[in-house]
Amino acid sequence: MRVVADLDLCQGHQMCTGEAPDVFGFDADADRVVVLQENPDESLRPQVDAAVKYCPAMALAIKED
Repeated sequence: MRVVADLDLCQGHQMCTGEAPDVFGFDADADRVVVLQENPDESLRPQVDAAVKYCPAMALAIKED
């Protein structure tokens, strides 16, 4: 899987960092998400799925390789 963040949609809610802190970080200066692992291990899929699901701005997606 490949994690994609649409930085134009991101509103800085940081829900993703709570759901999948190993995959998502936060750039306070830009007030936007940072993808720490573009291709995270499959074992992190439940956390990434939750981050995508609960993103209020719908700025996250999973692309299958």
